Amino acid sequence: MKSLRAGALPVVALALGLGAATQAAGQQQLNIICSTQGEWCNAVATEFQRDTGIRVAITPKGSGESIAQLAAEKANPKLDIWFGGTGDPHLQAAEQGLTEEYKSPALAQLYPWAQKQAEQSKYRTVGIYLGVLGIGYNTELLAKKKVAAPACWKDLIKPEFAGEVQMANPNASGTAYTAIATLVQVFGEEEAFKYLKALHKNINNYPRSGVAPVKAVARGETLTSVSFIHDAVTEAQANFPVKSAAPCEGTGYEIGSLSIVKGARNMDAAKKFVDWALTPKAQKIGQDNKQYQIPSNAGTPLSPLSPKVADIKLINYDFAKYGASAERKRLLERWDREVGSIAR
Repeated sequence: MKSLRAGALPVVALALGLGAATQAAGQQQLNIICSTQGEWCNAVATEFQRDTGIRVAITPKGSGESIAQLAAEKANPKLDIWFGGTGDPHLQAAEQGLTEEYKSPALAQLYPWAQKQAEQSKYRTVGIYLGVLGIGYNTELLAKKKVAAPACWKDLIKPEFAGEVQMANPNASGTAYTAIATLVQVFGEEEAFKYLKALHKNINNYPRSGVAPVKAVARGETLTSVSFIHDAVTEAQANFPVKSAAPCEGTGYEIGSLSIVKGARNMDAAKKFVDWALTPKAQKIGQDNKQYQIPSNAGTPLSPLSPKVADIKLINYDFAKYGASAERKRLLERWDREVGSIAR
C-alpha cells in the first residue's frame, strides 16, 4: 500500500470533471481506485485511455482504505477496478465477495506466482507485480550518527535506532500488514509480537501510507523504515541518500494485484482494462515511472534496478492464510491491543 503524490490530482480532476459529460455522449467510462504510486496511476490512466478511447477516473487510495471503501459500497458499487496494492487485501476482498471472477486470456503469459494468486482467489484477483519487503535507511544520517547499516530485522530494535524507525499503520497500509504477517512467519507469532512491542519503542511515527516511511527516510526525517525494497530504489533514483537491505532472518513479499469490483457498472470496460494491464506494454509503465517491482508478465523486460530475488532469503509466504479476512482481522486487533495502544 503506497502513497499517492499530488501529481495524481490533475488526471483525477480531469477525469472526474468530464465523467458525466462523456457518459452522456456515449463514451465508455472506467472508475479505478489505485493503490500504487501517483505517477504510475496517472500514466496507466493516460495510456489506457489513449489505447482504447475509454475515459478513466482515478481515485488514489492505499490498500487498507481501498478494501474498506469496496466493502462500504458493496450494495451500490461506484468503482469498476482496483489497481495495485498488496495482494493480501485483494484476496480478502475476493473472499468477501467484493470482486468479480474473470479469467483473462493473458493469464497463460504470467509467471507462476501470479497465476497462483488468480487460482487462490477463484479468479477474482490476479497478480500484476511482485515486491520484496525490506528495510530502508538514510546513508548520510547513518554516517553522521556513526551507526552501522541495519541488515536484519533485529537491528531495528537496538538502542541506537531509538526514535529513528518508521513503519506504516497496518490498519490503513497493506505494506505494514505484510510486515506483521512476515514477522509472524519468520519468528513465530509470540516472538513476533515481542519483537513488535520492542520495535514500537523505537518508532517515531506510523503514517497511513506504506511508502511514507521511506519518503521520510529520503527527507532525513527518520533514519530507517520498514518498506518495500523497490520503493527505496525509487528514492535512490531520485538522488536521495537511500539504500535498502533484505533482512538476514528472511523476509516476505507482496504480490501486487488487480481486481474487478463485483457489480461494476462498466463491466465490459473493466475486462478490457484487465486484459490490457496484463500486457508487457502496460506493465512496463511502472518501470517508466521509476517503479521497480517485478512485473507479472514473463514477456515484460525486467529492470536491472528490480530486486534480485536469487540473492534474497525469501520466506514461503502463506497467502492463503494471511490473505484470509479472519486472520487479518485477528492480527490487526492483536496489534492494536498489544502494540499500537502502548504509549511510546
